[in-house]
Amino acid sequence: MLKNYQICSRCVMDTSDPDIFFDEDILCNNCTNCIEESKIIRPQGEERSKKIEEIVKKIKKSSKNNKYDCLIGMSGGVDSSYLAYLVVELGLTPLALHMDNGWNSKDAVKNILSVCSNLNIDYASYVLDWNEFKDIQLSYLKSSIVEVEMPTDQAIAGALHQTAAKHNIKFIIGGGNYASEGILPKRWFYDPKDAKLLRSIQKKFGIKKIKNFPYFDYKREIYYKFYKNIKMIYLLNLFDYDKEQAKKLLQEKLGYIDYGGKHHESVYTRFMQSYIQPVKFNLDYRRATYSSLICAGLMSRQEALECLKKEPYEADQVEKDIAYVSKKFGISEDNFKSIINKPAKSYKDYPNNELFLTAIYKIYRAFFK
Repeated sequence: MLKNYQICSRCVMDTSDPDIFFDEDILCNNCTNCIEESKIIRPQGEERSKKIEEIVKKIKKSSKNNKYDCLIGMSGGVDSSYLAYLVVELGLTPLALHMDNGWNSKDAVKNILSVCSNLNIDYASYVLDWNEFKDIQLSYLKSSIVEVEMPTDQAIAGALHQTAAKHNIKFIIGGGNYASEGILPKRWFYDPKDAKLLRSIQKKFGIKKIKNFPYFDYKREIYYKFYKNIKMIYLLNLFDYDKEQAKKLLQEKLGYIDYGGKHHESVYTRFMQSYIQPVKFNLDYRRATYSSLICAGLMSRQEALECLKKEPYEADQVEKDIAYVSKKFGISEDNFKSIINKPAKSYKDYPNNELFLTAIYKIYRAFFK
């Protein structure tokens, strides 16, 4: 049964999230959970300073005589670029890695090179097998599930851990953060580490066999975490991270170029989030981003509502993106549009490992909390 439309009185999450529910004050579970979890994940005052100091000591101690003491992922976006700046300010010596999936915008590439050059950070690129990855992405698009970026998310994790192991680096510092990503409904973002789902979708819709793709599933996570002793840290959560202020600093000090919306450093991601997701799935990713910022005190609800009045995409840009993406995939624009227009589906419509992953991570949290 479809819910009557309702929107949270504190953030801007609404019933486009099928799992949303509200209390008597019309406050939704998304922002309530985000605020409560943030108190744990983002310590304040002296506790925060102590935590940062402890982490830096552990990272330096782990490197011994190694050339690098940590690995950071670089996308050319604000989060990862500001993270690189902070890591250097903390006196660490990182290796920066960019996972190249073939969709980088020109500005994103310029940002990566400019940030690394100005901070004197060594930079490496992990380039995916384009023909193979293109086929996987097209398979996901044909599957009609909302999580079309799962192959990229899994490849990033795989590339980071492979590279860390190669260079004997024990700490990967990620750019994920609660200030701008504290809210992300489960129905909008299923676990990207479900390799069974990836294989089942590729088997049904793909042409190529997967040979070179850097899988990262629960088995590999266990291997890298417990055998290779590689840890993932989200350092931005330990700072008062204001994205707009960070952007200004990057522009002034590191020659950063503002490319637009969140995750728009990728042409494909921009097109998915600004057009396909809202049109096909009634899912406006901006709601989650703005609601996260509201919870972090970085945006007012009224400001978010005003921004949401604008369409998430520009009609002229959509046609350009359709032409560009179709050409990259090697299919006609009519074929591409017919794929987009297929009825929406869920990852639950395909073989997946959800039940097993839920159980194994529940056990993990119980013993290693």
